[in-house]
Amino acid sequence: MLFKHIVKYFDKYTEKRKVINSFIDIMSIMFDKKDQIILDELKKNSRATTKDISRNVKIPRVTVHDRIQKMIKNGIIKSFDVSIDFKKVGLPTEVFIFVSFLPSAEISQRELAKRISKLKRISEVHIISGEYDLLLKIRGKSLEEIGEIVIDRIRNIKGVGKTLTFACFETVKE
Repeated sequence: MLFKHIVKYFDKYTEKRKVINSFIDIMSIMFDKKDQIILDELKKNSRATTKDISRNVKIPRVTVHDRIQKMIKNGIIKSFDVSIDFKKVGLPTEVFIFVSFLPSAEISQRELAKRISKLKRISEVHIISGEYDLLLKIRGKSLEEIGEIVIDRIRNIKGVGKTLTFACFETVKE
């Protein structure tokens, strides 16, 4: 009889523990205004020190550090990227290309997107909805070079239908 009570108590305790742990998990993933402020600072300069961010946003340094670590752990911050001046590295031309997918048994839309993403000079590949199925961003030395990529490489991949290319005059925000 005593054993049954102990087992019952243990079962209730285990259930309560699961609820508490779930609550703790949810709380650790929560994203609030302070996290957004810190994230905005990191987007401005991913090399900023915890001390600099703390000073700029008026949040204690330890809090900034802990919140950055929490956002990394929870996958909110995936990486700290480098912002490149592409003109200075010889890639001043940027275009966006819409690609229509030709369905076949040999290749899926996702597989097509992966294949295109492996091509040289492709900086972004997005699967989208609408008249076209993919949106690409390509950087190159010139429109001629990008034209070669579109005509000789992209259009020759199985699953690519028509393409529509837009040259970018200027990027205001990236």
